[in-house]
Amino acid sequence: MKPTPRLALLTLSLGILSACTTENRVAPVIDRPAPTASSFRPRPQPVPAPAAEENKPDARGTYTVHRGDTLLRIALDHGQNYRDLVAWNNLADPDDIKVGQVLKVAPPERGGNAVVTSPIAMPGAERAPAVPKKTEPNGAKKPYSESNLAKEDNPKAEKVVAAGVTTGSTVTASDDEKLSWMWPSDGKIIATFDEGKNKGIDIAGKMGQQVMAAGSGKVMYAGSGIRGYGNLVIVKHSNSLLSAYAHNRTILVKEGQTVTKGQPIAEMGDSDADSVRLHFEIRQQGKPVDPAKFLPSR
Repeated sequence: MKPTPRLALLTLSLGILSACTTENRVAPVIDRPAPTASSFRPRPQPVPAPAAEENKPDARGTYTVHRGDTLLRIALDHGQNYRDLVAWNNLADPDDIKVGQVLKVAPPERGGNAVVTSPIAMPGAERAPAVPKKTEPNGAKKPYSESNLAKEDNPKAEKVVAAGVTTGSTVTASDDEKLSWMWPSDGKIIATFDEGKNKGIDIAGKMGQQVMAAGSGKVMYAGSGIRGYGNLVIVKHSNSLLSAYAHNRTILVKEGQTVTKGQPIAEMGDSDADSVRLHFEIRQQGKPVDPAKFLPSR
C-alpha cells in the first residue's frame, strides 16, 4: 500500500521541526570554584649536583704527590737534589711516598729548624751498571741552604754570608747567561725540543761514544731510578740551571763530584731507549727549556 501524499508531507514537517529543536539546545553549565594560589603545584626542578671541589694550587715550595710519582722525578721537575727532599721532609725511605702526600720542594727558610737525616741509599742505584761507589758530597750532613752551599764551594764566603751577601755558587740571572756551554756529544740530532712531547734533544751516536758535561758544575744524580731515562746523569750548574744526560751505557762520575765543561761523564748507550742515543735536557728552575737557546751554533 503506497503512502498518501498527505502522510508524506506530515512526516517531512516533523523531521524539520526536530532538527531546529536540536540546533537551539544550550549546553549545560557546570559551576567550578576559581583556582587559588594553593592549588598550583609547580613542576619540581632537578637539584643540581654539587660542584666538585677544584684542586687548590700547592702552596709555594710544596708539591702534592700524584699517582705514578717518584721522589727522583719530583726532584728533577723542581730542579732539586732528591737527598734534599729526603731531608726537608724527614723521609725514612725515599721510595715510600703516598698519593696526596704534600712534600716540601724548596729549601727551608733561613733561621728555621731544618730536618737532617742520615745518608740513605740512592733509589735505583743498584740497577745502574758501572757506577763507581758513591761517596757523600762535602757537607752532606748539613741542611740545604744558600749559605751552606756557598760555604761548601767557597769556605772563605762564610763571613760574607753572615753579612747578608752570598757568593760562591749563588748566582743571578745575568750570571746564568754568562755560563759557558758546549755540545755534550757529536752526532745527528734525531729529535728536537718540544715542550709537550720531548723535553730536550736526542743525539744519535755509537755505542760507547763519549758523553761530556755541557758545562761546569756538580753531579747531582748518577743512577737509573727515573723511568724512561735509563742510566742518567744530572749536573747542577747554578741555583737555577741543571743539565740531564740520559740512556747511557756506562756512567763515569759519581754523585757529588765536581766536573768541568767537556769532561767525559758517561758513555752513550740505549738504556731505556729503542736505539743508541743521548737524550739531553737543560732545566731552568726545574722546567725544561730548549737547549738550542744555550748551546753554541753547529
